[in-house]
Amino acid sequence: MPRSNKSKYTDKQKRQAEHIEAGYRRRGMSDEEAGRRAWATVNKIYGGGKKPGGSGYGKPVNRYPIRKGGKKGGAASASRPAAQRSAAAKKAARTRLKKRGLKTRKSWRGR
Repeated sequence: MPRSNKSKYTDKQKRQAEHIEAGYRRRGMSDEEAGRRAWATVNKIYGGGKKPGGSGYGKPVNRYPIRKGGKKGGAASASRPAAQRSAAAKKAARTRLKKRGLKTRKSWRGR
């Protein structure tokens, strides 16, 4: 069976890989690298495809990779001073408004 064959993966595993891949693409990663990392994460969780004949069949699910991202982000944020976190949040809010074509929060509320 070729390496790219996903026939032994369940529909749930395929959906999870799609969602993980979309998250990586939102952060600016190339499609190829995002897909590679998404399937690596799914394999880390399940140990392979869960259907009979797949290497993950009958293995327990490892939830650590799912929780890892949130823990890493939280720890990084907590180590920064409150003023720096606040400034970053304000900058992010301005950027989101700018991308929507708005200038202030007041103009956003009127929509």
